[in-house]
Amino acid sequence: MDVQLLTFIIVGASFALYIAIAIWARAGSTTDFYVAGGGVPPVLNGMATAADWMSAASFISMAGLISFMGYDGAVYLMGWTGGYVLLALCLAPYLRKFGKFTVPDFIGDRYYSQTARTVAVFCAIFVCFTYVAGQMRGVGVVFSRFLEVDIVTGVVIGMAIVFFYTVLGGMKGITYTQVAQYCVLIFAYIVPCVFISMMVTGHILPQTAFGATLADGSGMYMLEKLDNLSVELGFNEYTSGTKSTIDVFFITFALMVGTAGLPHVIVRFFTVPKVRDARKSAGWALVFIAILYTTAPALASFGRVNMIETINGKDMQGTPYAEAPTWIKNWEQTGLITFKDKNGDGKMFYAAGSIDDPASQNEVKVDRDIMVLANPEIANLPAWVIALVAAGGVAAALSTSAGLLLVISTSVSHDLLKRNFAPNITDKAELFYARLAAGVAIVIAGYFGINPPGFVAQVVAFAFGLAASSFFPAIIMGIFSKRMNDKGAISGMIAGIAFTAAYIIYFKFVNPAANVPANWWFGISPEGIGTLGMLVNFAVAYGVFKMTDEAPQEIQDLVESIRFPKGAGEASAH
Repeated sequence: MDVQLLTFIIVGASFALYIAIAIWARAGSTTDFYVAGGGVPPVLNGMATAADWMSAASFISMAGLISFMGYDGAVYLMGWTGGYVLLALCLAPYLRKFGKFTVPDFIGDRYYSQTARTVAVFCAIFVCFTYVAGQMRGVGVVFSRFLEVDIVTGVVIGMAIVFFYTVLGGMKGITYTQVAQYCVLIFAYIVPCVFISMMVTGHILPQTAFGATLADGSGMYMLEKLDNLSVELGFNEYTSGTKSTIDVFFITFALMVGTAGLPHVIVRFFTVPKVRDARKSAGWALVFIAILYTTAPALASFGRVNMIETINGKDMQGTPYAEAPTWIKNWEQTGLITFKDKNGDGKMFYAAGSIDDPASQNEVKVDRDIMVLANPEIANLPAWVIALVAAGGVAAALSTSAGLLLVISTSVSHDLLKRNFAPNITDKAELFYARLAAGVAIVIAGYFGINPPGFVAQVVAFAFGLAASSFFPAIIMGIFSKRMNDKGAISGMIAGIAFTAAYIIYFKFVNPAANVPANWWFGISPEGIGTLGMLVNFAVAYGVFKMTDEAPQEIQDLVESIRFPKGAGEASAH
């Protein structure tokens, strides 16, 4: 069977499984729709959280980033992993004890303000739409190659699937669907890496192969070879960093606190029965995430070596384009690989620099988002492995899309409608509007997937900066500063997200030519500016708080009670 037919079968079977689970776990109430009835066991919730978290950015883009950036790509591993430790220790149990459906619900009640709730709603929607754009783009990239449709058609197919199980099942359907999606994506990620690891180094475990000697008898270490290849082709050493220390710190911290402030991740801790289960869920999620994250550096390195040797040949003299392997021709059709024969010798050559720069030897442009998806083809693995990776990529993108769209849906139906404009709305009507909001959100997300503001992981990094600068300070102060008032929190959220969004928009969209270290504030890139936005949030919130009255005594007593996470704490809509 060829790759396309196998892809149709495996991806189609996974879709059928997701739809069947959505029908089985159909939400019958707002509690089911928002927090899965609050009865998800910690292990399953940890697995669902991992799937919710490991988006197209983790599955498709992260290894691609590391493959192209080398040591500098480690900031994504450190930041995203550290965020879960922060969640488990500082946020999850306290938010579960508070017992609300959503992050805006927590902020609205903790800061005793409908204005605070509304600001939080708009922050949630802004963050989630920024994040979901990358997921829909990931779906389009997978489908455009493996189903041989254009990216627009691929995005539309993904929209239809997400619409079905998000609108029908809500959080209950999404949770159990995400458990299945985790199993699909982790299997799809590990299997090809094990194959390639054994081929390249003879080690079955990618994590040990990463630092092992090559299986060709040369005695050379894997990373030593990659360093030599990188230098020979004009790149920096793979194991040496080029980013400034301050930028590495700010990007890592922005990703870390952004993780802890992401509304679609936080809401997962409202779905477990007890407060202690929230901490257990975070621990299990970290275990399940670590399986993929410890594999990613090895996959990135193997893919980099194989790609260079396939394009340039073992002798580094260039491979004749007429003899190019099928994977290059296949990905060329999607526009994600481009070949320009600059010297007219008919050979491909990959090196540092742009293919449009006459001074550069480089003749091949490779989109970093294809590295994981193309890896099995580059290594000549069996067709079923290639199809499995396609199914994993789709599962990763769809699982996170569903969680983000649910946050948008609940923000509109529960936090805006129920808690602001129509407090007497019935449970049935609220559920209808939640599903309607999810449907509208999917259409908007599809548009951003077709017209994305950057490559997948880059877009996601911006979402983390926005979450870091808006939600994280408000939540931390809401838990650990009982005197912090509504005016301080509102001012901080507005200042933080406005500053961060303005910085990102200016350097990425208004004046991208100026996006170089010499023009960045304090040497901080747009990917790391969320950390400075967080500090702006804290500073503005504290300044306004000092000039206004502290929180009422009943709110201080409430905060004091949630600082001691004992008891079950029922999730409540009121």
